[in-house]
Amino acid sequence: MNMNQVKLGNQGLTVPNLGLGCMGMTGFDDTDIYGRADEKEAIATIHRSLELGGNFLDTADLYGPFKNEQLIAKAMETKRDEYIIATKFGWEIDDNDKVTWAINGSKDYVKKSVERSLKNLKTDYIDLYYMHRLDKNVPIEETVGAMSDLVKEGKVKYIGLSEVSSETVKRAHQVHHITAVQSEYSLFERTAEERGVLKTLQELGIGFVAYSPLGRGFLSGQIRTMDDLPENDFRRSIPRFQKQYFHKNIELVQAIEKIAEEKDITSTQLALAWIISKGILPIPGTKRIKYLEQNIAAGKIKLSNDDLIKLESIVPLGTDTGAPYDEFSMGLLDY
Repeated sequence: MNMNQVKLGNQGLTVPNLGLGCMGMTGFDDTDIYGRADEKEAIATIHRSLELGGNFLDTADLYGPFKNEQLIAKAMETKRDEYIIATKFGWEIDDNDKVTWAINGSKDYVKKSVERSLKNLKTDYIDLYYMHRLDKNVPIEETVGAMSDLVKEGKVKYIGLSEVSSETVKRAHQVHHITAVQSEYSLFERTAEERGVLKTLQELGIGFVAYSPLGRGFLSGQIRTMDDLPENDFRRSIPRFQKQYFHKNIELVQAIEKIAEEKDITSTQLALAWIISKGILPIPGTKRIKYLEQNIAAGKIKLSNDDLIKLESIVPLGTDTGAPYDEFSMGLLDY
């Protein structure tokens, strides 16, 4: 299966029209918050993705921390040049490999972070390097200036931002061309569209990458009751999964599933095809080959204008499906 290729931004980066989010492939900070990690299965999934043309992998130093980048290094082995690797920095990790839960966008921390990521990925360059969250105590010009130095040094090819406002994007873009912005985006989460970020990106020729394209799993149709979430699943603590939203969200999913059934595809595939049809790059996370293959197949699904209107009438722009994070994490978004 040859995946359709798309330009991510106008700086020269070409990627498949669907990436692979790798976060869930490793445990997080010694917990099984994203499910039990199985290294062998994860590596097999990355290899299968490459076979199918899915060579765009998304990771971050935060995941593990560092374990995810190290896993990707193992999976790539001698085929580094066949993969396009996106990683991120910004959540401060101290010299004991502990996350401090502060955001650090200082020039020194940018330089320290990239060296760690290069070492963990066992590579001498990163294709796309994102600032994971905006450091509100450091001017964006300083952070992006330091990232620009990494491009000049050949350590990074393209730079990106994550969960930022239009104003931040514009200021950053004046320092160095931004290739991509990554934010949460799905039928259940369209803040970037509501706040005009998508419009700004289109005007500036910057690509948009959608993480959590399945609404934190809701749009997969595999969650019907809270019992479907493991006891220590972080989603139990976020508003979208609380009582006041849960049942309403299930009703929305059921309406979306009806359209998927008519097309003989899964609700997951429909949700991904909707994002792709908007010229956005989704990076669904999976650690299983079966789901990877289904996701990649979604990249070939063509939706008509009527399909899009029908879908967006179920979940119109502005629908409140509940915040995707707890209060602390929501406060770190730059909107």
